[in-house]
Amino acid sequence: MGFKRLAPRILNHPGFRGRATGIPRSKIFITIRRRFGDCSGCDTMEYQMIAPEHSEQVLEHLRRNFFADEPLNKAAGLCQNGSSCPALEAHCAEAIQHRMSVMAVDAKEKGACKIVGVVLNGILKPGDTAKALSKLDCNDDADFRKIFDLLHRHNLKHNLFEHFDVDCMFDVRILSVDSCYRGQGIANELVKRSVAVARKNGFRLLKADATGIFSQKIFRSHGFEVFSEQPYIKYTDEDGKVILPVEAPHIKLQQLYKAICAGDQDEKKQSL
Repeated sequence: MGFKRLAPRILNHPGFRGRATGIPRSKIFITIRRRFGDCSGCDTMEYQMIAPEHSEQVLEHLRRNFFADEPLNKAAGLCQNGSSCPALEAHCAEAIQHRMSVMAVDAKEKGACKIVGVVLNGILKPGDTAKALSKLDCNDDADFRKIFDLLHRHNLKHNLFEHFDVDCMFDVRILSVDSCYRGQGIANELVKRSVAVARKNGFRLLKADATGIFSQKIFRSHGFEVFSEQPYIKYTDEDGKVILPVEAPHIKLQQLYKAICAGDQDEKKQSL
């Protein structure tokens, strides 16, 4: 039951009204809201696989949310809310082509659907990261280079392919939820469904580069484990200056993984 329907029932319940709690009703109302979230759109939320034809809608969502809000993007000053970033958009479009990504859609009115969350997943093979790093020098966006130089070099230094002896990985690349819909469990559901997609397609290993504390908590809640970390304050140039001054509470990059064993039934496959 959603917050808007549940809160009045609690506040108007005879047992509640007849008991002197000493707590203002307004504060109790806020507490209930925080506990259950404002799920005004939960009844109309749908989860779908992202197809190439959804690319522009997905990119528009990312321009208004992830592009400016993601901790490393924000630290580098990569782009402003709603603005375009060709290098980052190309990175996102490449993931969409793999047909492993999922979106949350609020279908309040028939024929009028709004994308409110996405998780962009791709297939990663040995050598892909080294190739991506070598191409960075040709990119004329210095802020983009700064971010992905950190990510690529960290992945090469802490090599999951060598550690787990796999020939491909399911790479969870971008997790984004509309700022107006956060706190409703959408990111959790997107990660849960990504694990299901990976299992359905026979992947043995999932990985994610989580740059913020909130995404790190979400991944760990779904069984991901930390393989390596890079504190931002220790990522410095030759003069000792911090390259990406990420704001608190985000203090480190975490490379996380989740192994899927044959016959693992801890999460059932679900239709998407």
